[in-house]
Amino acid sequence: MARDKFAATRRSVLGGVSAVAVAGVLPGMALSSKALAGAAAKPKIGFIGSGRMGSGLAKLWATAGYKVMLSARDLGPVRELAKSIGPNASVGTPAEAAAFGDVVVVTVPYNALPQVGKDYAAQLKGKIVLDTCNPNRNRDGDMVKDALEKGTGVMDQIYLPGTRLVRAFNAIPFTILAPEAHSTGEKIGIELAADDQGALAVAKQLVIDAGFEPVVVGGLSTAKLFDAGTPIYPKALPASQVRQMLGVK
Repeated sequence: MARDKFAATRRSVLGGVSAVAVAGVLPGMALSSKALAGAAAKPKIGFIGSGRMGSGLAKLWATAGYKVMLSARDLGPVRELAKSIGPNASVGTPAEAAAFGDVVVVTVPYNALPQVGKDYAAQLKGKIVLDTCNPNRNRDGDMVKDALEKGTGVMDQIYLPGTRLVRAFNAIPFTILAPEAHSTGEKIGIELAADDQGALAVAKQLVIDAGFEPVVVGGLSTAKLFDAGTPIYPKALPASQVRQMLGVK
């Protein structure tokens, strides 16, 4: 009888341990696995160009849990910038940033795009590229004519061949990024144009995680609707107003 009583007590204790494991440890493990899956799902983001727009976006995405790499030819100032952003930010050369990123954000003077496409063709091939660059008549020379007449979405495919191109964040002032991100009420709309639907889906999520609302205008040819010189550029407008002005849902 003593042996039977011991066995019953042992079963009770083990059952209690199992219950604790199921009720406590396993849910904790499940949450941890979910968190890890979520972290793994976030693409790494490399930046070619770390000026005001690039650094602003890097900070928003690093805060949202993305690993970002800022780049410059002179890494000294960029190291200080990355340090101020936090542990999710690192630094490298433009080639290293292009290789690092699952998504690469190109934010350079527009006249540098052909060289970027040439110099980092191997690193950028097949990758999602968010192009924020805008042509400027006073700075960029003859290439501005084609960019504005045909549209940046058309011309940029020539300058950045082999990439999964998305036009994004080109029609919003950089000064708006920090104060308007994750604002209450209706969010600022960020215009997007892309031919690659997979790249577009990633870009939409990045816009959301940066604290704005994506507005899909259409394929790359529609980027002309929010290029420099259009009525919507450069403004920070509620998403509903962006849709109304551009005639999209």
